[in-house]
Amino acid sequence: MRKIPNKIRVEISNDPFYKTCCISGDTHDIQWHHNLIYAGKQVNEKFCILPLEKKIHADICKYKEKCDWIMVNRATENQLKKYSKVVNYILLKEKLNNVYGLYKESR
Repeated sequence: MRKIPNKIRVEISNDPFYKTCCISGDTHDIQWHHNLIYAGKQVNEKFCILPLEKKIHADICKYKEKCDWIMVNRATENQLKKYSKVVNYILLKEKLNNVYGLYKESR
């Protein structure tokens, strides 16, 4: 597990989005999940760190596609291009939006 830098940790701690599980909407036992692995490392950018309830985090394989959907919709196109070497995240965003609809971040 890669440590989240203090600067990002402070931003996340002060952001209401990170107080609620982005899958279930629950507010207890929240853990921060590095959703994007790039070049063999967990990416420390705010858009790809997601708040997940502990039990969902423990069963992440079941929720991976939905986490990807949330992540790609929180990113800018430039952020997605930066990581679209092996996986084209811009196309992934389009595909997942066709499955789940347009993502709206709740605050």
